[in-house]
Amino acid sequence: MTAARRILVVEDDAHIAELLRLHLGDAGYAVTHAADGDSGARLLAEASWDALILDLMLPGIDGLELCRRARAQPRYTPIVITSARSSEVHRILGLELGADDYLAKPFSVLELVARLRALLRRGDALAQPARAADGPIRLGGLSVDAVAREASADGRALELTPREFDLLLFFARHPGEVFSRNDLLDEVWGNRYDGYEHTVNTHINRLRSKIEPDPAMPRRILTVWGRGYKLAPAAGADA
Repeated sequence: MTAARRILVVEDDAHIAELLRLHLGDAGYAVTHAADGDSGARLLAEASWDALILDLMLPGIDGLELCRRARAQPRYTPIVITSARSSEVHRILGLELGADDYLAKPFSVLELVARLRALLRRGDALAQPARAADGPIRLGGLSVDAVAREASADGRALELTPREFDLLLFFARHPGEVFSRNDLLDEVWGNRYDGYEHTVNTHINRLRSKIEPDPAMPRRILTVWGRGYKLAPAAGADA
């Protein structure tokens, strides 16, 4: 029998926490609840989790700091932030720190469970090993190895976050094709939500800082004005 997925819920509202525990439990997940940020940080450090559900406003350490700490760990864990702060600024800030989704309170618990299930399915798909026969993708000075999840530029190993690697791998699999920010959200992040396009820009800029000889004059990831972005077919040739 497959072990139940372990979900850490950090939520100071006892009523919401109980609803999440009941619905996630009914969906087959094993739920551990922390009522404040300090307890959540301790549980986060002591064990590995299949997903995190973090309230933004917590006693002690807040949800954004917990998100930051989770993203500093080597294992990529899906993160859903929930908060009464529904402004676009807070939503984007949570995503910029590495959250995979954001629901403003009051939210539908059934919707949260559905979104969490979708995130876990996508994580499973990304974790499936690529076929070794496919080999690394090489474009100019870029090399992207989907099996080892390693990449290099001009012979220099790249230190990429899991999301940066997924974005670069998607581009490498579709050289020369133009993708809008919404296209990239669908293909790499797995969902399209209004106002989230900014996080694509940020990840593009971070990738450029790591793979471009001169990030101010990119020759690999190109902006196609009015349409989106593309990876130059020769990953460095003028286009």
